[in-house]
Amino acid sequence: MLDKEAGFSSEVGTSTSFWNQDHKLGISTDILIQLCKAAKHAFLAAFKEYKCHESGVSCSFPTLESKVMKHSQALLLLSSDFGTAWNARKLILSEKNQPGVLMEELRLSRLILSNCPKSEPTWSHRRWIIKMISRGFSTLQDIISKESELVESIGERSKMNYRAWYHRCWLVSYMTIEQVLQELSKSKRWAGLHVADSSCFHYRRGFVLFFFIVVQRLMLRVLESLNVKGINAYDKTEAHKIWMEELDWNKELVERYLGREALWLHRRFLSLNWIMYFARNHSSETGQSIIMNEETVIFIGNEIHLLESSMTVPDTKFEDFQAQALHAAVYMLWLTKHIPELWRMLEEKLGTEKLECVLNTVAQERPPSFLHQLDIFN
Repeated sequence: MLDKEAGFSSEVGTSTSFWNQDHKLGISTDILIQLCKAAKHAFLAAFKEYKCHESGVSCSFPTLESKVMKHSQALLLLSSDFGTAWNARKLILSEKNQPGVLMEELRLSRLILSNCPKSEPTWSHRRWIIKMISRGFSTLQDIISKESELVESIGERSKMNYRAWYHRCWLVSYMTIEQVLQELSKSKRWAGLHVADSSCFHYRRGFVLFFFIVVQRLMLRVLESLNVKGINAYDKTEAHKIWMEELDWNKELVERYLGREALWLHRRFLSLNWIMYFARNHSSETGQSIIMNEETVIFIGNEIHLLESSMTVPDTKFEDFQAQALHAAVYMLWLTKHIPELWRMLEEKLGTEKLECVLNTVAQERPPSFLHQLDIFN
């Protein structure tokens, strides 16, 4: 059938187990188990021989290394989760530590991920290679950029791939501030395309939440830059601007896509860090007092306005409105724990009746102990 699709006529005696055309290799599933056993046997035999000669000096040692690398590669292409094969490659590569060899290893793992995108040992091996490269090679930043693109492309093809997104979180520690800002910009485009997928949002909720974890890791790198001294260091004003833009962007998503818990959880992260880094008086003895200046009052006012707009539930059967009201109420009560003055401002702006409505919304969906944990009545 493959010959027919490619426009070739099958010859008598052609193998039905393998097909090779234009550097494409097809393997029949009927022989995969048999082939995997043979590859495993060949690798283990080569690795055993290699270990026996490892401590001695032998002219055949480079040949043994080559055999281990060859057979482990064949085995991993068939069974990407075979940890011993990956460890054998690490053992040999750690002795060589050559840029060209390490780059070739990245290409191999990329090939394996194209077929097994959720293989944790493959992702782990890839991180090990990047660590090796980071110890002294100047091409690291180019690799990090391409690595981020790889994760994005694999994440698009392989749904709910938490391993790929964890890998992207890990990459942030190797990024420059410029790369972090580029990633934040790209993340906004991604969210605009995926948060709106309401038909399968509940299935994708964990995936979207993990995406925001990546964004949060990027945002924390921005805050870390406050303590960096140098020509390219971003000062507090620049970081504050980035943070406020992220808050505004999150608000747009919250108002556009109703009832999305991931968006409200991300807003908690943004608000908490805004309070910690931009609203607290760190020069005080405790370092915990809130500076109730004009900007803080505006911030609180905006959050109360968001609560009011979210609490409006029309007389419809759509659950998104009820979920939006619940998430907004829980978020606001959570915020009172970190800004004690907020409760008094809620009483003044909302009034007793609306405030009771907020509490009732939470009480209907949360256990009674939830409100007591907030200590808002003390």
